[in-house]
Amino acid sequence: QVQLVESGGGLVQAGGSLRLSCAASGRTGSWYTMGWFRQPPGKGREFVAAITWIRSTYYADSVKGRFTISRDGAKNTAYLKMNSLKVRDPAVYYCAVGPAMRNTSYADEYKYWGQGTQVTVSS
Repeated sequence: QVQLVESGGGLVQAGGSLRLSCAASGRTGSWYTMGWFRQPPGKGREFVAAITWIRSTYYADSVKGRFTISRDGAKNTAYLKMNSLKVRDPAVYYCAVGPAMRNTSYADEYKYWGQGTQVTVSS
């Protein structure tokens, strides 16, 4: 019932910026929390950032001060603005949607996932 499509990934030099988008379709009115996760090559999935419908935001320590999560309710789209990208940041980035939750960093709490978009950082 809910489909999430990420876009905006690509190749960028270290220190550069990208903005990822997550377009939602279906019955999006029932979800409360949207999160961004990433999976580096050969590693597990890790939390990046999250935002709720009351506009509370949460960030992993590794991206605080560099990444910004936001949403556009009229377009049913969420964004992840990534500044000062580092060599450690390359990964497949996924957006996900879930209900209200106590800890937005737990991937198992999310119900719907996008297909992911690749971010590559060159040195």
